[in-house]
Amino acid sequence: MKTMLKTAILSSALMMGVGIAGPAMAQDDSIYIPNLAYRTGPFAATGTPLMNGQRDYITLLNERDGGLNGVKLEYDECETGYNTEKGVECYEKTKARAVVTQPWSTGITLQVLPKSNVDKIPILAPGYGFSPMADGKVFQWAYNPPSSYWDGASMILKNISDGNLDSLKDKKIAFLHLDHPFGKEPIPLLEVLAEKHGFELVPIPVGLTEMQNQSAQWLQIRRERPDYVIMWGWGAMNAGAITEAVKTKYPMDQFVGVWWSGHDGDLKLVGEQGKGYRSISWSVPNSEAPLMADIKKYVVDAGKSQINQSEGEFDSVFYQRGLMISVILVEGIKAAQEEFDVRTPSPEQLRWGLENINLDEARLKELGADGMLVPFSTSCSNHTGHGGGWMLQWDGAKFVKASDLLTPDRAEIEPLELEKAKEYAEANAPWPVNEECKM
Repeated sequence: MKTMLKTAILSSALMMGVGIAGPAMAQDDSIYIPNLAYRTGPFAATGTPLMNGQRDYITLLNERDGGLNGVKLEYDECETGYNTEKGVECYEKTKARAVVTQPWSTGITLQVLPKSNVDKIPILAPGYGFSPMADGKVFQWAYNPPSSYWDGASMILKNISDGNLDSLKDKKIAFLHLDHPFGKEPIPLLEVLAEKHGFELVPIPVGLTEMQNQSAQWLQIRRERPDYVIMWGWGAMNAGAITEAVKTKYPMDQFVGVWWSGHDGDLKLVGEQGKGYRSISWSVPNSEAPLMADIKKYVVDAGKSQINQSEGEFDSVFYQRGLMISVILVEGIKAAQEEFDVRTPSPEQLRWGLENINLDEARLKELGADGMLVPFSTSCSNHTGHGGGWMLQWDGAKFVKASDLLTPDRAEIEPLELEKAKEYAEANAPWPVNEECKM
């Protein structure tokens, strides 16, 4: 730790040790990290535990450690209802003080993306957003660790084909997806892989007004009789799809979702009938981890959490994933503090921090989160990390880890990432490119 941080930490420790209350934390002595949240609207059931998890990890650091290296973390939510227009309004409202923006919607991310070069505020979109954001040369201010949507699609196909996509030749795969930028995101890669490996891709969109009544979509699935259904769903769409799958007796072990389609509450609606359903995930809940013990002691039992304990939220996939998302952000902030010897990094300094994250197994163990997040690292040119993921499977009562670590086929994905990143830059010219980044 460099001199300034050492002094700050020592001063903070002395104050806490003798029980002296310091002056109120000034704005320039805290780190403002807004979150474009959605606790309302059709996606509230999934958004709420994620936001609770993000909030509780920040609360833990403030309560247990007095902040990060002696600096309070100021967590703030601006409610969007997952509405793109409201999301942009929240971005504009918070950007003056923000060290980072967390859009929490692929649609909002795409709207904010061009602003990032002008406002010079990093976008952190863990496991969502535009997959070519992995290319740090082109998208200097955008980060989507630890795995992108294209990584997720690749891992799902790798898992259902036992590692040999050529074995999917002549098979039919239905792609049930939200008719929204999020749901359409993996289609370019899936189309390339379908043509290369000879399987038939059948896209089946679900409109925002159809999420809870998908009778038309499942009628098509019954008619098509696909070998697999891959779901890119969110919020009420997941519950609607899982309920319809049970009703139509679709084999649940042939039904696989992206990480946002692995919400405990959706599967609890069908219980044992949902047994066998899988979801790719870059996080795994582990309520016995040391980090979770600290969350319970300093946040939940202290009455500082908003979780619904009676519904088992503490143990849920999404709540604990929310914790991991804040772990990722805080590691970026910590890296920036140490590199630039500052207490409150600027957005530009945090940009450096986010591309120098190293959450390896040793660091995760040090944080008390061993096994809860895929190990990954970022760099100037690699803003995703491509850490991979595991299959989680519903056992009738809860999600359990059901695979070894899966990794995406980067040889298949990277050329498409570079192609689409270049197309985006050309379509939005003049677009600055960081030529100093080495691939």
